[in-house]
Amino acid sequence: MIIELLRNRYSVRKFQDKKIPDEILRNLLEAGRLSPSGGNEQPWLFGVVTDGDLIKEIAGAAYGQEWIAGAPLLIILCIRIIEDDRGAREIQKKRFPDHADAIDAMDKDLYTALNLEEHQTKIAGAHMALVALEHGIGSTWVSHFEVKKVAELLKLSNQYVPSEILVLGYPAEESTCAPRKELQELIFYDTAD
Repeated sequence: MIIELLRNRYSVRKFQDKKIPDEILRNLLEAGRLSPSGGNEQPWLFGVVTDGDLIKEIAGAAYGQEWIAGAPLLIILCIRIIEDDRGAREIQKKRFPDHADAIDAMDKDLYTALNLEEHQTKIAGAHMALVALEHGIGSTWVSHFEVKKVAELLKLSNQYVPSEILVLGYPAEESTCAPRKELQELIFYDTAD
């Protein structure tokens, strides 16, 4: 069933003027809550935005993606910043030993911005999008926005950074899934040579 949902999924940019019921919203958030995370840290915070004026302001911070303003629901996927004292640089130095000196020398603010574990929120967001599909709710993933501006709009503490925006709503018109590459173009077995 999930594969069939994914075969028909498309990015929705025009929405019906219809609220998403609270029970479905709770299911979406529960899907995010149950998602796996590295070391089971669950380093996320999910911002639920239904206020139309705030949605318009967030759309304005998304570099001209004004279609966002027509959505009834945004879930802002926020990630907790991993501070140096929690071993963030050591982890990256082990992952990329050829760049250990550059990692050590990097400015703290720049390093923090580049080292955000945004991949953690992507798992939770993907699960939410799948649950939305089960209920006939479309979504679009937005990564192109002014991070600092959205953080200010949401009044986030400096421990969290918005990493992704999941735009959700009932589609106002039918569309089709964008073409996908064939499976054989995307896989290899054992080695890539």
